[in-house]
Amino acid sequence: MSKKRVLIVTQEMQPYTELNEISEIARKLPQLYQSNNLEVRVLMPRFGTINERRHRLHEVVRLSGTNIIVDDDDYPLIIKVASLPGARMQVYFLDNEDFFKRKFMLEDADGKGFEDNANRMIFFCKSVIETVKRFGWPPDVIHCHGWMTSLIPSYLKDAYSNEPLFNSTKLVYSAYDSPHESSFNAESFIETALTRNLEEKDLDIFKDANGNINLNKGAMLRSDAIILASDQVNEDAKNTFESMDAPKLDANQDIEDKLPLYWEFFEPLVAEEQEAE
Repeated sequence: MSKKRVLIVTQEMQPYTELNEISEIARKLPQLYQSNNLEVRVLMPRFGTINERRHRLHEVVRLSGTNIIVDDDDYPLIIKVASLPGARMQVYFLDNEDFFKRKFMLEDADGKGFEDNANRMIFFCKSVIETVKRFGWPPDVIHCHGWMTSLIPSYLKDAYSNEPLFNSTKLVYSAYDSPHESSFNAESFIETALTRNLEEKDLDIFKDANGNINLNKGAMLRSDAIILASDQVNEDAKNTFESMDAPKLDANQDIEDKLPLYWEFFEPLVAEEQEAE
């Protein structure tokens, strides 16, 4: 029996970005999944803060070259790769000079979120899907971490629902703090995020009761399983988490090692795929 394929998509990951709750768990889960006989690949943005020489990134020419449309403009996607230290696993970095060649990740030197963070996120989510298509590597499960990945469930469930590569893919979304969405103009964001046959009404799930953008809420509603991975998630997203019937895990538990908790939650998702064969 061939190994099940898990794609981890994360906005941050150690050792490439600084330590926080996303980068720490995104570093540990790939090896957890790999140790349980799963084939794992990781995709993340190639922020300008990532030292290419130190981490030995190099471009994958055969995968690069696609143009990603954001707000009616074309942006070339450059794909780079590095081996994850201490693991037999590759991490792929999705790069574009306009969006990621900066001295800071998500905020400027004054701590203010970049004005184009919404477009950076849209570019990244679209790029993830195009990269997997170029892999020709159908994932059984895609595990998304963080607000920069939040459009992926909607894209796969609605815009790419007829794409054979994703026919059997399950979506897991881990919700963390999403401090930058408050600066997003709701109408502009939804209009720019449209792709393929999506209509604006399809993305209304990303609005809260007041018409403001809530990225975690929208991602949860289009996912097959959800994880509350931070106590910083806003109340509207927490309420969405509580109200959903999908498999869910509240990972905000006061225990030192959460990996067994994650595997207990994740294992049935893979087992279902195995039984379906």
